[in-house]
Amino acid sequence: MSTIRDASLAPLGRQRIQWVREFMPVLTGIEADFAKKKPFAGLRIAVCVHMEAKTAYLALVLRAGGAEVCATGSNPLSTKDDICAALDGQGVEIHGWFGATEEEYREHLRRTLEFCPHIIIDDGGDLVAMLLNDHPEYARNLIGGCEETTTGVHRLRGLSAAGKLPFPMLDVNDADSK
Repeated sequence: MSTIRDASLAPLGRQRIQWVREFMPVLTGIEADFAKKKPFAGLRIAVCVHMEAKTAYLALVLRAGGAEVCATGSNPLSTKDDICAALDGQGVEIHGWFGATEEEYREHLRRTLEFCPHIIIDDGGDLVAMLLNDHPEYARNLIGGCEETTTGVHRLRGLSAAGKLPFPMLDVNDADSK
């Protein structure tokens, strides 16, 4: 069950996500392919990113690919309440709202981990850090994931060097396509 601030904002969020869909032809093509092939059928994907229209569309594309998706914002100051409401209404479990306190933010992360994901998409490394430091029991199904930021990649490299990263994480930050 999602934890969002205002479900009545869903129509505005859906409108913004639709606008993004119209201007992201590559992701739209991937969505069409995923809808046919369902490459993520049977998998749970946790998404912890700046929760805005573009990233919400990514969550919906993953869902079109057959995944169960649980999402949270990686920064309470960039989390859009209308986008969270729209995702909740489109089958994505979502935890977050604009201006969450540190305690609320940590609870949103914990609830996302409680989903026991197979794959993690992280931005900044907070989700993986909480998983490893506070809730390793939620890693029982984890296959691996990816990290988007320089900060998160540095955190992961430190964990890996210390032998404390028990699953593979892809460094999206340094990818040529980024």
